[in-house]
Amino acid sequence: MIFGAIVAGGVGNRMNLSGLPKQFLPLGESQKPIIIHTLEKFLICEKLDFIYLGVNKDWLGYAEELLDKYGIDKGKVFIVPGGKDRNLTILNIIEAIEKNHGESAEHIIVTHDAVRPFVTLRMINENIEAAKECGASDTVVKAVDTIIESKDGEFISFVPQRSYMYQGQTPQTFNMSELKKLYNDLTDEEKSMLTDACKIFSFRKRPVKLVEGDAFNIKITTVSDYKIAEAIIGGNLRD
Repeated sequence: MIFGAIVAGGVGNRMNLSGLPKQFLPLGESQKPIIIHTLEKFLICEKLDFIYLGVNKDWLGYAEELLDKYGIDKGKVFIVPGGKDRNLTILNIIEAIEKNHGESAEHIIVTHDAVRPFVTLRMINENIEAAKECGASDTVVKAVDTIIESKDGEFISFVPQRSYMYQGQTPQTFNMSELKKLYNDLTDEEKSMLTDACKIFSFRKRPVKLVEGDAFNIKITTVSDYKIAEAIIGGNLRD
């Protein structure tokens, strides 16, 4: 089976636009919350059997209310408590999936940031096929700017070759049992170094296939991001 896993466990709001976590902020003329825009993109993917939302425990009731308000099929969409970080939220989702649908070496999980509402059906489908092929996939775009490494935050340590550089996005998609196995094999030190789930595979030298992303597949984390998202959804930046 193939599962969507939308990660919405955060409670911070660096934008200070309201008391809501950023994934619940309204977007566009419809004023639908960002997370609903994202969820609706996943709902149009016929390859997904079920979709899970990992939400901070203090916002579970609010998320349930949103599903009711926007007529989301609760037979296909499940809400589970998030963990203290992104990867633990994914693991909570995996635990719920295995409880509800059983364990299988064939399960695929498509993980995605709740605050990336401009994901496309093409990206989701290509992620699924790539994960079926090699066990893991990551959505990326080629780096346009030169990437600078600085170990002390003051001086350049290294300038990698730009043609080799990519910027990571989501979805990131995995064979679910392999992801769980590799995560549990990590040391505490390795777990502390994780920035996303693909790094779990990288630590163990497992292949992760690249899927082409899109410059518009932005992650809304700042006021500037939010303004850009409003422009995109209003058609001011994209036809």
